[in-house]
Amino acid sequence: MEWREVVEHPSLKDLPFKIETNAEGYIMMVAAKNIHREYQMRMAAWFEDHGEKKKATIECNIQTSDGVKIADVAWRSAEFLKRNKYSDPYQESPEVVVEVISPSNSETAMKRKMSLYFERGAKEFWLCGDDGDMRFFNPQRELERSELFREFPKRIEIDVA
Repeated sequence: MEWREVVEHPSLKDLPFKIETNAEGYIMMVAAKNIHREYQMRMAAWFEDHGEKKKATIECNIQTSDGVKIADVAWRSAEFLKRNKYSDPYQESPEVVVEVISPSNSETAMKRKMSLYFERGAKEFWLCGDDGDMRFFNPQRELERSELFREFPKRIEIDVA
C-alpha cells in the first residue's frame, strides 16, 4: 500500500497501534504502552519549554528506503519546516529523531531505524530506554549527550502521583 492509502483507509483509523510500512508497502503494527506515550509527551514538552515552539512533534511519518517509519518524537528546524511544510510522509528526516524502546523493539531493529533516519538526513538519533535513560547518536558514533541540545537531560523522569 502507498502511505496515502494507509492514512486514508477507514478500517485503519483509531487503531491502538502505531502503523509503519516496509519497503514492499506491507503494514506493520507496533503496540506501545502508556509509559511510552508519557515519554513522548515529556520530550515534546521539553522542546516547547526551551523555546522550540511548534518544532517538536510526536508520531512523525518519514519515508525511508524501507518504507514509512514513524519516529516517536522529532525536532524540525525552521528551515526544515520551510522546505517540507507538513508533507505526509516527510521525504527527508527531521534533524533530531527519537525512538522510545517498546517491548517489541530489538536492538537490531533500533539500529536499522537509526541507519534509515541518518540515510534521510537526520543529524542526531536519540534512544529513550523503557526506564527513561537517554542515549544520543550522530551518524559517526554514540555521543555523551546531544550536540544540538546540550541541556537535554540524560534521563526522562516520570513522576507517578
